[in-house]
Order: sequence, then C-alpha cells, then structure tokens
Amino acid sequence: MFDKILVANRGEIACRIIQTAHRLGVTCTAVYSDADANARHVALADQALHIGGAAPADSYLRSDAIIAAALESGAQAIHPGYGFLSENPEFVDAVEKAGLIFIGPSAEAIRAMGLKDAAKRLMEQAGVPVVPGFHGDDQDAEHLARAAEEIGYPVLIKAVAGGGGKGMRLVDRAQDFASHLASARAEAATAFGNDAVLVEKYVAKPRHIEMQIFGDGARAVHLFERDCSLQRRHQKVIEEAPAPGMTADMRMAMGAAAVRAAEAIGYSGAGTVEFIVDASKGLHPDRFWFMEMNTRLQVEHPVTEAVTGIDLVEWQLRVAAGETLPVVQEDISLKGHAFEARLYAEDVPSGFLPATGRLAHLRFPQGVRVDTGVREGDEISAWYDPMIAKITSHGPTRDIALLQLRAALAATEVAGTVTNLTFLGKLAAHPGFAAGDVDTGLIGRNLDALAASDIPGDAVRAQAALAAAGLDRAPSAFQGFSLWAPLEQDMRLCQNGEEFEARISTVDAATIRVRIDGRDIDFRRSSDRWVGPDGAPVTARRFGDHVAVFAGAAFEFQVVDPLLVADALAHDPGVIEAPMPGLVKAVLVRDGDSVSAGDKLAVMEAMKMEHTLTAGRDGTVSEVLVAAGDQLEAGAALIRLEEVVE
Repeated sequence: MFDKILVANRGEIACRIIQTAHRLGVTCTAVYSDADANARHVALADQALHIGGAAPADSYLRSDAIIAAALESGAQAIHPGYGFLSENPEFVDAVEKAGLIFIGPSAEAIRAMGLKDAAKRLMEQAGVPVVPGFHGDDQDAEHLARAAEEIGYPVLIKAVAGGGGKGMRLVDRAQDFASHLASARAEAATAFGNDAVLVEKYVAKPRHIEMQIFGDGARAVHLFERDCSLQRRHQKVIEEAPAPGMTADMRMAMGAAAVRAAEAIGYSGAGTVEFIVDASKGLHPDRFWFMEMNTRLQVEHPVTEAVTGIDLVEWQLRVAAGETLPVVQEDISLKGHAFEARLYAEDVPSGFLPATGRLAHLRFPQGVRVDTGVREGDEISAWYDPMIAKITSHGPTRDIALLQLRAALAATEVAGTVTNLTFLGKLAAHPGFAAGDVDTGLIGRNLDALAASDIPGDAVRAQAALAAAGLDRAPSAFQGFSLWAPLEQDMRLCQNGEEFEARISTVDAATIRVRIDGRDIDFRRSSDRWVGPDGAPVTARRFGDHVAVFAGAAFEFQVVDPLLVADALAHDPGVIEAPMPGLVKAVLVRDGDSVSAGDKLAVMEAMKMEHTLTAGRDGTVSEVLVAAGDQLEAGAALIRLEEVVE
C-alpha cells in the first residue's frame, strides 16, 4: 500500500478520497486554487499545495503543476477523483513518465473509451449490444442526414467526445436535421475542441441503467446496476441501486456485457458501463444497448457502496498499489436499496441557473450518508460545479430507503444561496417515482409542478417574522422589559417580491402572538425553544437582513428596512443583465440591430454550463456593453434595448 498520495481534485470527491485513505493509514496531499485556499478538502488533508488561479485551466487542469506538487510532496501516486483530468490519457502518460502511479485505468483504456464512435465499434467486436446508429468517420452533413433517414426518426445527434448532454440534440423530423447538426457541432467544438458527431436511434421510453465494474487489468467483476434515469438536461439528479423492476436474467445479461466491455480493454480500477434501456414493455434482456464507458469513479458511487458494503476508493488504492481483485463475482451480493440525491446551489424556477453565495447556515440530518466539500460559512464559487452535497439513504427495501430519503431532504437546512432542495423533495415524493415507473423524460413531463416555488402559509410567514425580530434565539435578561409602552413590534418582510407586515405582541411570559392578515398565531416557549400551534419547533433563522424558514421546503425572506425607500421602478426592463456570475462566451447582436422578444442576444458560461440570454421584448439594440471573454458578476448589464415606438 502507498504511504502517501496526492489528490488531484477538489470538493466532495477530494474529501471522500482523503477519508478512505486516512482509514487505511495513507497520508494525503491536497492541491488548491486561489479560490479554494480555505476549502474543506484543504483542511482535511495532511498537506496542501497551491497550484494556481481560480479558473480550472489555471489550476486543476494544469497537469504540470499537479505533477510538480506530487513530486514536491513525496507522494507515490496521484488519485484524479472525477472530472478535471480524470479521463485525460495524456495526463496519465505524464504521471507515469514522472515515476508516479496513476490511481485509475491505463491511458490506453481511457483512449479506447474516450470517443463514443470508436468505443461503440470496439464494444460490437466484444459482443456488447449497441444502439442502432452511425458511428463512422464520414462527417459530411449530407451523409449524416442520409444515415439518420436509414436509422429512422427520431434520432439523437451526439458529440463523439461529449458528456453531460453537451453536443447532443434530439431530432424528430428530417427537415430539422441540418439546423440541429450545426448547433450540436458548434457546442461540441466549444466544449471539447472536437465537432465530430454520431447519429443513433432515439429510444421512446428510455431508462439510463449503468453497471459498476472493477478490474485489475487481468479480470473484472461487476457490482450490480444503478438506475440514473431521473435526469434534467441529460444530467443526473437522483440515482438508485438496484434498478426498480430489474429481473434476474436481465441483471445477469447486463453484468456479463459490462464485464466483457471491461476485459476487452484490460481495464484496471473503477469504471461504469452505461446502457440505454427501452422500458416501453418492461425490462427485458434483449432491450438494452451500450452507450458509453466512464473510465473513472462516478459521482453516484455511494449508492453502489451502500448496497454492496464495498469501499470502491479502498479497492482503487489497493489495485493501483499492485494487488489483484480481492473477490470473485460470486462473493458480491446486494443488500437492500439505496438512493442518492444531488443537492446543488441553483435557481430551479429560473431554469436551474447555477447560483453562488455564502452558506450562512448548513445542517444535515443524522442517519444518512452525506458527502460534501463545504461547511457552514463557505462560499459557493462561480468557478466550479455548484454541488453542495450528495445525500444517500440506505434501507432494507426500496420503500423504506425512499422514505428515509424524503425525511432526510425535509430535515436538510441550507441558507445563504438558492438551492434545488425543494425540487428534490417534490421529485422524491412523485407518485411515478415512488412506484418505480421511471424514465429519462419523467422530470421533463412534470417540470412545471416540480420546479414551481412553494407558497409559504401564514404559519411559515409568522416564523419568519419571529426570527426577523430576533426572537428565534434564547432571550436575554432584559428581553420583554418595558416601561409604559405596549410590548408590540411591527415587522415588514418580503418574499419573492411580495411584501407583508406582521405585528408581534407579548401575551404572557411564555407566549408571543404574531398577527398576519388578521390571523393570530401563537408561539409558546418550551424549554429552550419556541414551538408553534401544532407543537412543532420554530425552524427559522436570521442571517443579516435575510430570514430562512425550514419547514419541509426552504423559504427565504428579506427583512424590509423601513428607513430605506426602494424604488421598484428604477430597474430598466430594457437592460439585459447577467443572471449569475460567469464568462461571456458570445455576443450575438450589434448596436443598431432590431430584435424581437425571444431572440438570442448573448451566451454566458457559468459552472460548466452555457446559458443563452434572450430579449424580453421587441426593440433596437442601443448599446452592447460587453465582449466575448469578459468575466461578469451577477446583475451586470450586458445589452441595452430601446423600445420600438410605433
């Protein structure tokens, strides 16, 4: 076993790797960027070395700086985590050339699986079923269009070097193929530096089921399947293991195919073979096809660890250190059911826009596994993926594990940034999901209901008023003391642009009354906390001029200062503003251009995703205030529009 390793990553995955390494007695060196100097993974490591600026290209994607840090630290091996350089074969070559060990597959295996078209041809040769489609080298637009006709619409255009939904387009009709092809190629070129695509049959009721595999270079085993069908924008939201409705014969067929895929390339380490499954008539062993292989540890690996009892990072370290696989296939068994929900800082009602902010309050419940790279007080940066935590439940049955997940989400408390917590709670409670009737379109079909903001009731608003007045804390010695004046206080708060007023008054030594819209809501002091009329404790907290109430969903309020007069009309609707911090990728208009409502004006990139800004009304571009390459803060003006006057 190694004495010391360097973890070439950040956030929750770096923390995850460090925890297992420490359990095995292995010391760890962390690396960090300017933005991560005080990050949690830096605090957990035995040593931390600075490798560059905040932008990934200036730090976590700098293979030279990472290798130099490993050599300086005396580490024997480098663990790449996932993302960044984890599937970069040139990085693997450089690590080995420096005399270090790469904790993961060989560069040859990564190259073999790196391009989707070549990987599909290799899998066909290995006897792994692949989706009908065109995976050839001829990238002529007319040739691709003819291939789509032969496959039969609908088809998917996919970037051969892609991932995360980038460079992917669904085409329903032949007349739309050319425009979607151009769009997919442009996005692929920007994201991957490679605009080559493949075309394949679109599956009507698709499920995304993947097999966790592990190899030692000579042989491989599978650790059963994960269902990752709950996706939005082709990115996973909630994963589970095992897959609902999975039959023994299909599991055997998929597992055997995944092992063949791994052994065909002499795979060493943890990997995932992803399959697309046609679930229109249930799960059958002749209705799954290879999509791609991820040659790294996956974000959702905790659900596999929960149902197998195997620490995949421990296996990674042991195999990289020269050991063979510690078990044979027959030794691995399923134990219960597990779910993983990904908690992100993002504005769901605004289209899942990534968000930033300082975590003023962060609490996770007991009884579930929480993988996180942040702590209360940390800042969610615009430079990296906005994940806050992965919450994993595990129970003896699917029903129990799902109940545990729902309870854990309801008990999770986050304040200081908007999150997808309410969205996750609604998704976990969706009747189709509860019944196991899942497919990749479930979120899209139910998006309006799942993404809608909850409206706080009077009881929640009363809690917010209580916290705004500072009464959520233990009382001071003089709290409640009064000479002649009545013990009443008016508070004004705002939630989602709507203001309301609450009058707080003392009823007796242990009772406070909050009046909202003519309704009185009493809170009583019980031990060291306030409880509401239903006996539930107050869960509101004040942070500066904001109040958060955690009542199943998370509600945020702003305390309105009566001494400040806000002019709601001051905002110019003709100004196109940055909805979040990010990089201007492209400006699509010039001064003097006429635009209509909905026209694309600019493209921004934030947290590894592109966002198109559009005109909210008809008008003429009076001024373009930014250029491609500019880094902006949230709320910065990009373009001014003059209204069209008839």
